[in-house]
Formats: sequence, structure tokens, C-alpha cells
Amino acid sequence: MFASLKRVGCPASLLILLAAFTATPAPAQDTDIEKQRLFVLTDIGGDPDDKMSLVRLLTYANHFDIEGLVATANANGVFPEFIATFVDAYGQVRDNLELHEPGFPTAQALKATIAEGPAADGMQSVGEGHDTSGSDLLIAAVDRQDDRPLWVTVWGGPDVLAQALYKVRATRSEAELAEFVSKLRVYAISDQDNSGPWIRNEFQDLFYIVTPGVNAGGGFHHATWIAIGGDKFHGRFGGADFELVTNEWLDRHVRRKGPLGAQYPHWEFMMEGDTPSFLYLVDNGLNAPEHPNWGGWGGRYELYQPRKEKWFLEEEQRAIWTNVQDEVLGNDGEWHTTNHATIWRWREAYQNDFSARMDWTIKPYDEANHPPVPALGHPDRLTARKGERVDLSAAGTTDPDGDAVSYEWFVYEEAGTRAMSNSRSGSKHDIQNFDQRDAWLEVKTSRVMPPGTGTMHVILAVTDHGSPRLTRYKRVIIDVVE
Repeated sequence: MFASLKRVGCPASLLILLAAFTATPAPAQDTDIEKQRLFVLTDIGGDPDDKMSLVRLLTYANHFDIEGLVATANANGVFPEFIATFVDAYGQVRDNLELHEPGFPTAQALKATIAEGPAADGMQSVGEGHDTSGSDLLIAAVDRQDDRPLWVTVWGGPDVLAQALYKVRATRSEAELAEFVSKLRVYAISDQDNSGPWIRNEFQDLFYIVTPGVNAGGGFHHATWIAIGGDKFHGRFGGADFELVTNEWLDRHVRRKGPLGAQYPHWEFMMEGDTPSFLYLVDNGLNAPEHPNWGGWGGRYELYQPRKEKWFLEEEQRAIWTNVQDEVLGNDGEWHTTNHATIWRWREAYQNDFSARMDWTIKPYDEANHPPVPALGHPDRLTARKGERVDLSAAGTTDPDGDAVSYEWFVYEEAGTRAMSNSRSGSKHDIQNFDQRDAWLEVKTSRVMPPGTGTMHVILAVTDHGSPRLTRYKRVIIDVVE
């Protein structure tokens, strides 16, 4: 039927609507997604990367309770209408997305979260009389009765967050301010104005992930987030598969797929610089938002006070979650030890996942691929002594499409607190039968200090054999004791 409709020039929007009514509904499966509360500050309307990231975010809208989509200032102005345009495109495909995985909000619900910040950025827009619809919406979101923290992802300048904090400090008691701050989690894409350092220095208990510094001083080159696709621009690093982030790849896998894909612009400098801020929060079995040092699709960070670098706007006054290195075997056959590797090591998985979700915007259920559902045949936290054998099992793993699956067990050494002898990060040789459903490892004796106790993080990656191949994870933490 669809082939004949296409021959007579049936509009794409009608095809999508027909597909929604005729497609096989999603079978019952484990879709118990742990949603994070999300509040986005985006300087959309400048470089195209914000628009690109917004398209990807909307395909994951069922992984979040989106409570704010706030336009902030860029060099050309403030453009909340651009957000509305992308939400309208999402509205055309939302019902088709819902066929594949439940929980996608309506376009109307998302439009209710659109607001804007001040016309000027930075601290010049913070203080008495500088409230905006964006800062008011943020305060209301934090005040909402919800035990979950509110994640504020900052794609441009954070002056909306700065104004919200300023107002709460000026109008509430110290205890009320402390409670307000405790509910916030921030992932900022570097510093794009001086309100970021002000926030961190003035509110020193605020959970804040950032690579400090501005682009003018070379800060983006050192940032972790640049590894999403900045191999040849800003980041200038090797080891990753650059073919997965080219405009040609994005043409095939994103732009040609329906009305939402059509909104995805060509990049000028690199792909989606803002995406790590929310990719970090996707419920994929690997990401652990409250533990930045555990690593995931949005990178890995550790809590410390960095020394001042020349690209910093000012000296950091306290510990923040910031850059740390992973050692990863690149597609060039060489080992790379950089903070960039904490993101690009997952590139094939997160790009395939995006491609599949774009398929979901236009295809019926039985013509698209869906991620496997890993399971463990034992608890996800184990205790072992040095020299003991630990048996690992992925018994119970399934795939909703009935596809065959491949298994990969590996030790994520940097995520743990225990150093291991004779191993490299991600080395399969530490785990016997690393590519089988059932595997095992020996807790080796370490010659380093401290003497071999601490945690080991073992990652199970399950990848299906559909098209594109999709990966989901389970994390096993082994507490090594004397």
C-alpha cells in the first residue's frame, strides 16, 4: 500500500499518519525507564549545534520529564520561536515514536515549557529587576514537589540559572536557599559568559559538572564535551571513528528521515556540541547521573578543585566535577589516554541509537530496530577477596525483536577505586569468556598502594544484530575486601 501511495505523490506527513494507524503496536517489553527531570538552557539561533542537539533530545523525550526549554541569548538575540518550530516538527512524529517506546510527551506539553532569558548575557543580566520568564519557570520547577533532583543542562550561558539563584538568596532564608540548591544538578557546556564562575563561587554546595573556560582562550579544546564530534575542530584528537559524525553520515541517518530529521541542520564546526549534557542522563544501563566518576555516554568526571588555566575566566574557589582521563583503544589501533576518550569510546553505540530513533519517527514497529534488554543472573553489587574467582552471568537477557545478541564484558578500570595489575582500561583479557553470556574473572593481587582493596566496575554491553545494531548495558560493582 505504501509503495503505491508514494508513486502517486502521497505527502510524507500522510504516510507517517497512515503508518501510525497501520503499524504493529509495540509488544509488551521492559520499558521501565528511569526518567530524569530536565531543564534546558539553550542559546539556540547562533551556531547550528543547538538545533542539532534539540532534534536528538526530542527523540529521547520519553527518557525525561522535560520541565523547561528556555532560549538564552546569543550574539543575534533570543529566539524561543526556534524551539517552538522544532517542537512542532516533533509533534508530527510523536505518535509514531510512541509506537516504539512509551512515554513521549505531547507537543502541547512541551510547548508549555518554552520560555526565554534576558536579551544580554552574563552578570549584566543578573540582579534586582532582571527576572525573566525563564528564571521564573526555573524557580517554579525546583519548588515543585518531587523527590528527584532537577537537572539543568546549560548549552549556552547560565545567566537564567544565576538569576534564579540570586532571587532565591535575596528572598528566602539560608535554610530555604540550601534546600533549593540541594535540588539542582548542573551540566554546563564550558563557560560561555561570566555567570558560570559566579554561580560556582557563590553557591559552593551546588552540584556542577563543567570544563571551566571560554573558547576565546582555547577552553573548548580542553573540554570533555568536545569529544561528541569535535575530532578535527576545537578538540583535534585521534582515536575515534570520525566517519560516524560527518555531514554525510548525518544525511543518511538523520536528515532524510521525516519532518523532524528535516529540521536537523548541517554543522559548520562540529556535530552537536551540547548533546553530552543530556546524553549523560539517558537511561541506558551505563549512565549513573549521581556518579559522574562512573562514566557514561556523556563522559566521565571527577570531583576536585582544578588549578587555574589561562582559558579560565577566573580561579575556581572549590571542587567541581570536571575533566578526567580514560585510557581507550582507538579505531586506529593505538591507545589514547585523554578526557576526550571518556565520550568518544561510546560513539558507535550512541550514533547507532540516534539513527534507530530517527527510524522510529517514520517507520512502523516491525520495520525498525529496538534495543536489547540486558539482565544479570546475580546482584549488581558483589563482594570478593583478592585471588577469588567471580562468576558473571547475563542470564535472562532478551531482545524485543527476537534478534541474536552479542555480549561483551569488560572492566572499566578508571571508574573503580581499585587499581589492577597487568591491565589496561577496557582490556578484555581481564575477563575470561568476555564475549559469552557467562564469564568470569579472577580478582588479581595488586602491587600498588592501597593494597588491592576498593571497587571494580565490570560493564556488560549487550549488542543486538538488528540494523542499526543497538547496545544497552548493565554495570556490576565488585567490592574487593581483604
